[in-house]
Amino acid sequence: MIQRFIELGEGYSDIYELLELGRCNKERLQHLMMFHTVKDGKKVTSLAVVMKPTDPGDFQAIYICLEGIPNPNHLQNKRAALFEELAASLDKVIIQMDIKPSTTFAEKALFYQYIIGILRLNHYIPPLR
Repeated sequence: MIQRFIELGEGYSDIYELLELGRCNKERLQHLMMFHTVKDGKKVTSLAVVMKPTDPGDFQAIYICLEGIPNPNHLQNKRAALFEELAASLDKVIIQMDIKPSTTFAEKALFYQYIIGILRLNHYIPPLR
């Protein structure tokens, strides 16, 4: 099983691509997620779409708009509202969790491994086989 984050951007215009990925792949869509953190003193959120693993290939894509929008639990905003509308239209619950900011890690790859570990630990994605 290969699980990989695919970073779309910070969420200003990239959010529309993330929404379209979720909408057009509703059969493959496994989870919609919000990762909340504090980065440079600001409460921000990353939005993510987790796909089911491919068959064949065992590749699981996790598309993410990283730390680019205000945390909607502290400041309502249109981008988070669009993500919530997507969840409602697909009858999905948005999984929310607080995580460390990407700047805590020396490399972005380590940051993504940290999140993958959290997702595996909470059984949101399968462990390595």
